[in-house]
Amino acid sequence: MAGASVVACCSLVIMALMAAAAMAGSVPAVYVFGDSLADVGNNNHLLTLLKADFSHNGMDYAGGKATGRFSNGKNSADFLADKLGLATSPPYLALSSSSNANYVNGVSFASGGAGVSNATNKNQCITFDKQIEYYSGVYSSLARSLGQAQAATHLARSIFAITIGSNDIIHYAKANNAATPSQQQQYVAALIQSLSGQLQSLYNLGARKVLFLGTGPVGCTPSLREMSSAKVCNAVGNSMAVQYNKAAEGVLSGMAAKYTDLHYALFDSSAALLRYIDQPAEYGFVEAKAACCGLGDMNAKIACTPLSSYCANRSDHVFWDFYHPTEATAQKLTATAFDGSAPFIFPINVRQLSAI
Repeated sequence: MAGASVVACCSLVIMALMAAAAMAGSVPAVYVFGDSLADVGNNNHLLTLLKADFSHNGMDYAGGKATGRFSNGKNSADFLADKLGLATSPPYLALSSSSNANYVNGVSFASGGAGVSNATNKNQCITFDKQIEYYSGVYSSLARSLGQAQAATHLARSIFAITIGSNDIIHYAKANNAATPSQQQQYVAALIQSLSGQLQSLYNLGARKVLFLGTGPVGCTPSLREMSSAKVCNAVGNSMAVQYNKAAEGVLSGMAAKYTDLHYALFDSSAALLRYIDQPAEYGFVEAKAACCGLGDMNAKIACTPLSSYCANRSDHVFWDFYHPTEATAQKLTATAFDGSAPFIFPINVRQLSAI
């Protein structure tokens, strides 16, 4: 009987939290999936080389300490939560060890290194499939604590933010710099086939408002740019990013046509970020090629570590390290996704998605 009382009490607390969230806004929680662009600390709990829990990462974050974010400060997951008036969704691996974990306020499954393919950074991250598996457990937990109907309502009002695909394309472009258009298309098609099933799984588990953050122009990351003697953007990486984003939009629009209760916003990170790279001064940047923190040519030979040099003014750099944007870049991109319009965010923006 005591156990039943505890369960009932926990359910009442969770329902009260949900009511408070409903009063605060139309989105009660954000469930985050993806890679290092959104990781807020999951990889801190893994035995992996793909970590960011050391300086100089986090130097501009509150407290000035590394948190596991691959950034000098906040990342896109933080700014999305800020815009929605919510706290950043905590990392799943920090919650799951607790017997009374609260998932109603959102959870982040994002893991640095993750890709659409399970082969991408295998054994070094939480793969996208594994993230969905973890979320399936969260879904069951919410159904038990809230009841099936109320859990479904809660999830239908929440936003499912997904940023995945960059690592797959980066790995392919690095290994296949001379890939033909046909070979590139074949690889993207394989990714999209997997992605389609993954998005379907999330829909089956209650996702109704999907924010898909497409792959950026990965060929212009300092790491891939540094591969060229002329330090130009890698054409294979950028071409595949465009193909991937377009194909992902096709998957989502097809699902929305099939399921009338599914709504989505797709952010074309490639088109949005290329503006800063091609016209940095117009958007408040000074350096759009080299990384702020790292070692070697363009600070792109070695990742940002405590031994790395770093730029004095992080806000004037597009890239923090050899792959990731600075806090300033992430903030500008999130603002465009939240209130912008086509061709950068479509068919609706995040503000409109949240209001549905």
